[in-house]
Amino acid sequence: MKAANANLLNAIVLIAMGLWGYFVTKAGTAFIPVGFGVVLAALSSGIAKDNKVVAHIAVLLTLLVLLAILGMRLPKALAKGESMGIMRAAAMSLTGIIAMVAFIRSFIAARKAKSTN
Repeated sequence: MKAANANLLNAIVLIAMGLWGYFVTKAGTAFIPVGFGVVLAALSSGIAKDNKVVAHIAVLLTLLVLLAILGMRLPKALAKGESMGIMRAAAMSLTGIIAMVAFIRSFIAARKAKSTN
């Protein structure tokens, strides 16, 4: 999967799961992944145009969200036994990991292409 597509998938999942989480819990913190998702979605066109600065910003934001979900949200949902909360956190984590792998592959391919020229 191309980095721009993986980023857009991650952004859509962050927005959808964040909104779902807000409507279920009414917690304002559920809008945090929504905000990150909106920013990541806005960065997708720059990533598709191979803008290195935009791609690195997207990687940093994706990593921050991924660490926050894995370090805070998922353990909290597991401790409470919230099956839907676990599912939302797992979905956001999965797409974050997919996006990170796509970014890393993209960076490696760009480095190889640069070294062969």
